[in-house]
Amino acid sequence: MEMDDNTFQRHLRVTKAQFVFFTQKIQEKGMNDMHPCGGPDNIPMQKKIVMFLWYLANQNSFRELSDKFDVSQGAAHNVIVEVLDLTCLLASSFITWPTDCEKRANTAVFSRVCGIDGIVGAIDGCHIKIQRPPIRGGDYLNRKSFYSILLQGIVDDQGKFIDIFTGPPGRVHDSRMLRASPFFENWRQSMGPYKLLGDTAYISHTYPFIITPKRDNGALTVQDQQLNARISRGRVVVEQAFGRLKCKWRRLRDLQNSHVDIMVKIIVASCALHNMCIGLAEGACNEHPHGCPRQEDDNN
Repeated sequence: MEMDDNTFQRHLRVTKAQFVFFTQKIQEKGMNDMHPCGGPDNIPMQKKIVMFLWYLANQNSFRELSDKFDVSQGAAHNVIVEVLDLTCLLASSFITWPTDCEKRANTAVFSRVCGIDGIVGAIDGCHIKIQRPPIRGGDYLNRKSFYSILLQGIVDDQGKFIDIFTGPPGRVHDSRMLRASPFFENWRQSMGPYKLLGDTAYISHTYPFIITPKRDNGALTVQDQQLNARISRGRVVVEQAFGRLKCKWRRLRDLQNSHVDIMVKIIVASCALHNMCIGLAEGACNEHPHGCPRQEDDNN
């Protein structure tokens, strides 16, 4: 905490104000300074939070993490698991479906951006690169020839996640992932008269709540092309959200964990922290002020 603000944010990917807020929320969930291995030495709570944020923000191994923070590898692992579990408990308070008032505000912004009325968000899926799991590993090999877990995200006009679903293996199509998600079970209640913007993966009568572009078969009318362009302008916000998520929490670029359940928790925690930072008026990315580039991680 003795670092200047810019250095602090560059290393931990959060501002000092966001760090204090997150620490308070974690403390409310029951974290204390006790040693994670039950040993005689306490690890200060702030140090635990710093270790966890560093872990998400970088690709360091537990050996490197233990060296950097002068703890054993076992203690480093236990600290990460402890804070990870508590962050996942907080996720439902950071990732929330918009209220009626927020929906109206969202539609106003999307209308200005793309000229389509009644839009409350944009939906898409992306691949989170992983190592081949030991159980049913072949299911995780995607069409781009790497192993992955899928993340489905619905974002509002700010790029804030209002619903996520993660865990399906990389070979699953976005459309199938949507049908398997809890959101799909209750979409009528959640959406009401509103719509989402999606890409061609969601072209189906099964999804009347998603406005999709028409496939370019070489015979699109001028009106079709204009509508496609408007949809593209509106849904770019979800592309940017995935880009920003992986730019800030770089562990998501390649998860080295061997347990799928832990990988899912890391994805959920990263999405929750993504929202927390936006909710606390985070500015543009220092490295990419015009928007973080998205990796080749779409599922189309």
